[in-house]
Amino acid sequence: MRQTWRWFGPKDQVSVDDVRQAGAEGVVSALHHVPTGAVWSPEEIARRQAEIGRMTDGAESGLCWDVVESLPVSEAIKKQRGDWRDHVAAYRESMKNLAAAGIEVICYNFMPVLDWTRTDLAWRRPSGATCMRFDLIDFAAFDLHILCRPGAAEDYDDAIKDAAARRFAEMDAAAADALARNVVFGLPGAAERFTLEDVRAHLAEYDGIGEDGLRANLVDFLEQVVPLAEDLGVRLCCHPDDPPFPLLGLPRIMSTEEHYTAIMGAVESPANGITLCSGSLGSRPDNDLPGMMARLGDRVHFLHLRNVRRETADIRGSFYEDEHLGGNTDMVALVEAALQEEARRRAAGRADWSIPFRPDHGQDILDDLNRKAQPGYPAIGRLKGLAELRGIIAALEPRTGVPAG
Repeated sequence: MRQTWRWFGPKDQVSVDDVRQAGAEGVVSALHHVPTGAVWSPEEIARRQAEIGRMTDGAESGLCWDVVESLPVSEAIKKQRGDWRDHVAAYRESMKNLAAAGIEVICYNFMPVLDWTRTDLAWRRPSGATCMRFDLIDFAAFDLHILCRPGAAEDYDDAIKDAAARRFAEMDAAAADALARNVVFGLPGAAERFTLEDVRAHLAEYDGIGEDGLRANLVDFLEQVVPLAEDLGVRLCCHPDDPPFPLLGLPRIMSTEEHYTAIMGAVESPANGITLCSGSLGSRPDNDLPGMMARLGDRVHFLHLRNVRRETADIRGSFYEDEHLGGNTDMVALVEAALQEEARRRAAGRADWSIPFRPDHGQDILDDLNRKAQPGYPAIGRLKGLAELRGIIAALEPRTGVPAG
């Protein structure tokens, strides 16, 4: 398993020096400053590669840009509105430019409007650490009383609506504004930031696009990019919905094993793959992460290893980002399944037998609390998670015969 680290570029409070000292072998990054729907030029790709390749003092870092996360799919493509065909053409051109630069793994998602959703970006734990949290009551308060989405009341039972009304009544203007900012925070590192009016406008445009319609649009997109990816030697891998259940009346189509199986079957190609994120998928109790790795493993091109603690047994419920070896996912079993998949690939002679993974998210601890890095991406919290994951790999590696690196 190849150890990688997400880096958001020169403005990231966690530097390339930090990444190198953490012992990562590769970097996961993106051109966050390029507007969604525009072409990633060879010059911009080369600039990011050069930034990753140098430390602060100019010395070579020894790190390469291994995985793109994300080459974003525009809302126009997801809804098939406006200039979506031009956006697909730009996506294909960006893929060509990335392949020419030697980058073979491209992560993307197909979540409508909000790429991921949390209600608190710095929830305090008893230890003094902070983490991200999704509180269903807070979210309902946002949906019902701040966004005031038409039809929102139909999505919640009376107990949740009553609790949300009480919660909202306790908020002053600053607290309500902070909740709204957290919910619409958007894709990590992205240049775009949605306002409440932006969200309302996007939601209105999704009227009539149900689960079947959104899935059809994803399949249509994949039919236009996957054959090219296969020709280029590029592996596309779709990130799951986060959280993996419907919000704001929007459809979710990448939340379960069944969802992934349907999309993989609709466009059969080794280039049409999966980003298996244990945190996103682990947010609902009916997802069996080690089993999904075992059953879908030949199409898993990228792993996000993190853990969440569910606060209810419901499909849709509150959860928070736990420590990597805490939470509800059996991380040892998941890593063992990944190593077993690597052993199968190596025996089959696959060049991509080593699966890149990164320690996803992490709690802010120690100096993280002062550094104020990208929410969910602390330096020390992720390093702690990576060290724990390394320990699991080192312990399990003799069982599989696959080198840990």
